[in-house]
Amino acid sequence: MTAPRRPAGPPVGGPGRMMMGAGGPPAKLDDFKGSTKRLLRMLAPDRLIVGLVLVFGVISVGLSVIGPWLLGKATDVIFTGIVGQQIPAGTTKEQAVANLRAQGSDRFADLLQALDGVVPGHGIDFARLQRVLLWVALVYLGAWIFGLLQARLATVVVQRTLYRLREQVSAKLSRLPLSYFDQQPRGEVLSRATNDTDNIAMTLQQSLSMLMTSLLTIIAVLGAMFWISPLLAVIALVTVPVSVLVTARIGKRSQPQFVQQWASTGKVNGHIEEMFTGHSVVKIFGRQAEAAKTFEEHNEALYTASFRAQFISGLIQPAMMFIGNLNYVLVAVVGGLRVASGSLSLGDVQAFIQYSRQFSQPLTQVASMANLVQSGIASAERVFQILDAAEQSPEPASPARPERVLGKVTFEHVSFRYKPDEPLIEDLSLTVAPGQTVAIVGPTGAGKTTLVNLIMRFYDLTGGRILLDDVDIAAMSRDELRERIGMVLQDTWLFQGTIAENLAYGADHPTRDKIVAAAEAAHADRFVRTLPEGYETVIDEEGAGVSAGEKQLITIARAFLAEPTILILDEATSSVDTRTEVLIQRAMSTLRAGRTSFVIAHRLSTIRDADLILVMEHGSIVEQGTHDSLLSAGGAYARLYSAQFAAAAVEVE
Repeated sequence: MTAPRRPAGPPVGGPGRMMMGAGGPPAKLDDFKGSTKRLLRMLAPDRLIVGLVLVFGVISVGLSVIGPWLLGKATDVIFTGIVGQQIPAGTTKEQAVANLRAQGSDRFADLLQALDGVVPGHGIDFARLQRVLLWVALVYLGAWIFGLLQARLATVVVQRTLYRLREQVSAKLSRLPLSYFDQQPRGEVLSRATNDTDNIAMTLQQSLSMLMTSLLTIIAVLGAMFWISPLLAVIALVTVPVSVLVTARIGKRSQPQFVQQWASTGKVNGHIEEMFTGHSVVKIFGRQAEAAKTFEEHNEALYTASFRAQFISGLIQPAMMFIGNLNYVLVAVVGGLRVASGSLSLGDVQAFIQYSRQFSQPLTQVASMANLVQSGIASAERVFQILDAAEQSPEPASPARPERVLGKVTFEHVSFRYKPDEPLIEDLSLTVAPGQTVAIVGPTGAGKTTLVNLIMRFYDLTGGRILLDDVDIAAMSRDELRERIGMVLQDTWLFQGTIAENLAYGADHPTRDKIVAAAEAAHADRFVRTLPEGYETVIDEEGAGVSAGEKQLITIARAFLAEPTILILDEATSSVDTRTEVLIQRAMSTLRAGRTSFVIAHRLSTIRDADLILVMEHGSIVEQGTHDSLLSAGGAYARLYSAQFAAAAVEVE
């Protein structure tokens, strides 16, 4: 069974639309907060692993925060050793302080009085220093191990989440009605299903663990800073509102640019996909220059949006670094004064300066991730637009099944329209007996293909109903309905694989004998056996290595192999030569025996033996009858026949 062709009526894609811009999302996120929450909710199935990521993050950050405090203790050991070396042995600390005050060195006296562990006449306690540095090494090693475990588990969470997201997108695409794809450029859909999901993966991968670690670091470091010196902590916090204001202002300006960047990416992908799909048409009509110009316009728009998004968001990090340096200067100056006054030890100031760096670094990281997060949320919203698109009508809770599969098709007052204000088929009633061959003819846009698409339930009826063996097809499951129908379209569809695999696509594990028999019946066996690998010859989705007529023979054989109750042929012989067409017509006459067949044809010579010919104009059946009776009536069919065979009617025997 081949892929359904886009019907006449709704807007469709094609090479001709390459000169126009593909549709895209608005230049502003509809719901940034809502999309962010929805994306985070997708992590819920792995909440246990997320909890472990949080636990490991807390341990890693906690150990990282302890490190500077221990290094401060090591500094105090060195500093007290140096100071103790300068005090004569046998002198007490109190005597040394009194001597300094007597000499007028009050600042140094305050510093010495505040120092703990000073032993006059003794230098650096290297044993104690070694123990402290060993603890520092162990603490930082533990922080690295738990940080590694956190990153590993975060990767697991992200990849599982994206696996589920891709599954949801794939399942959603299979549930969307054909009308959705009629109105969306294929390149745009592909871009959302591939590029945008990859961008979401990159965003989650880089931001999930880092954001969590940064927030934990800010909280832990802030607590350590207040524990060491509330005054210095308040000074360090002065720059936070400035940082938040700068980040918010820059982020607000860059956000629309990221949305436009991914919208432009979809347009570029859609244009390239269409240009290379229809490259022969582009060359035939000499539209290479126009196609290249359109590409340049889309590429220029993508360049502009990407440059603006990256440049504007890129201002965040240098701005944060500047603010962080100001904070560093303030802390260093005030801390030095506190050490000189004896209010703090040198090790505490050193630890605080490290904490101030640790405090400003996650703020800078969070700010610098703003561009990444905005880009990811823009992609997430584009993917969510697919997931939220209106689906085809749900399957019935208890699907009905015909008691006997005969192939009787009944149209009862059927109405259909693509657009509410543009009727196409109105009040059509028709009964096709089992085994009958019904040919449908008429001018382009009359509704011929639409009629058979309604039988397949590619579209839902506007009014009336269609019955298969006296059962409303709306009460049947789509899968069961389509299992009974074989369809061959004018536009062939093949996939990359062997010819045998393409032939067997519509059947359930057929044997090689059945595959060959179907190919023989469709007159495809002859050319298949001339190929280097025969039925094992690999072809791609473009059918490279086989002609257009041979591709059509493969799709016809595929439909025969499915052994359908109802056979639909939509200009199925339009790509084959006259002799092959006659052979196929003879083969189909045999294969149609016992099957209800609908044949859409423009070559009226191919449907002269049909049991019933329907002549459609503007969605209505204006005539019906056999070939001879319709010619005798001298109506619309006779006019079509005369116009087609005005010069001569040539029959190939």
